[in-house]
Amino acid sequence: MVVVGIAAKIYEAMGIQSWLPNIISNSESMSKTIHDQTMDRGYINTSPVESSIVDENYISWLKEHPSAISSFQQIINTSKGKQIAVFLDYDGTLSPIVCDPNRAFMSDQMRAAVREVSKHFPTAIISGRCREKVYSFVKLNDVYYSGSHGMDTMGPAPKNKSYDHHDNVDRYHYKTIDEEGNEFITFQPAKDFLPAIEKMLIELRERTKNIKGVVIEDNRFCLSVHYRHVKDEEYETLEEEVESVLVNYPDQFHMTRGKKVMEIRPSIEWNKGHALEYLLHNLGFDNSRNLLPIYIGDDRTDEDAFKVLSERGDGFPIVVTSKPRDTMAFHSLHDPSEVLSFLIRLGRWGFDNNADSVLT
Repeated sequence: MVVVGIAAKIYEAMGIQSWLPNIISNSESMSKTIHDQTMDRGYINTSPVESSIVDENYISWLKEHPSAISSFQQIINTSKGKQIAVFLDYDGTLSPIVCDPNRAFMSDQMRAAVREVSKHFPTAIISGRCREKVYSFVKLNDVYYSGSHGMDTMGPAPKNKSYDHHDNVDRYHYKTIDEEGNEFITFQPAKDFLPAIEKMLIELRERTKNIKGVVIEDNRFCLSVHYRHVKDEEYETLEEEVESVLVNYPDQFHMTRGKKVMEIRPSIEWNKGHALEYLLHNLGFDNSRNLLPIYIGDDRTDEDAFKVLSERGDGFPIVVTSKPRDTMAFHSLHDPSEVLSFLIRLGRWGFDNNADSVLT
């Protein structure tokens, strides 16, 4: 059975082996069960022969980037005597990729899992989205939110840190206090670009108004042009219109690409990797050997954060993908449902071991 063999190899590569002998004893039942599971998870999407080629590649890739779930105990063993800190992308990680970016809701189960993790470990969400938009999806107060690829970061103020304006960088920091009296720190290294971004947004909307299916998302410090619903024959026109806006700001902005999206971003040396470094510093862990950072993300932009952890040599970058891809991540998770399983397990371990996320 081709399907049975493929699925068995996938699960073996992921480290899920213990239940295979029992299933093999009933091949007919196994065929349907494995078929349903692999269809749900996206392993099988064409003919058995075509899927065999795809899956063999994925199996080989998994050996180099093993499942973070099957490697969970290894990660925990590495954390002994260290403080775990958790960093998460949003779209494609905490929520599925959807056609309408305004409906990328996270499930109640995922929210509960992130809440439990944040009780035991410092936790941050680093997204290309506008920070306020991410917060409206997540709705948790005890995590850091870093929007616009880290160009708009807000979170609880760490203890024993001052943000008086004593040097140049601190003009990008400011304090805010919520209705309950909790103090927060906001960092916006690209705030000088806001007037130009607002002007570009108006121009982009005007230039693309006749292209059906395009969605212009204002992420405050960057602009996202979604083209998932744009007809193939109109994509080139859309790209030309976006580039025609950029040409007026040659040294101030540049374009990057993601999953069915073009993004206009300020040309400053700042990405998710820098955001990760900033948060580690703000948490008091930038030079600490007693830290184990875990970063989970699915997008190309997360590779900058994976690179930081890879160069630090003390963390676990985890990529979320259902296909083989070039990555600096050490481990992988197949989709947001596996991210949920990993976070539930991490939260449970934190609870069982009385881990505390209080910053020191």
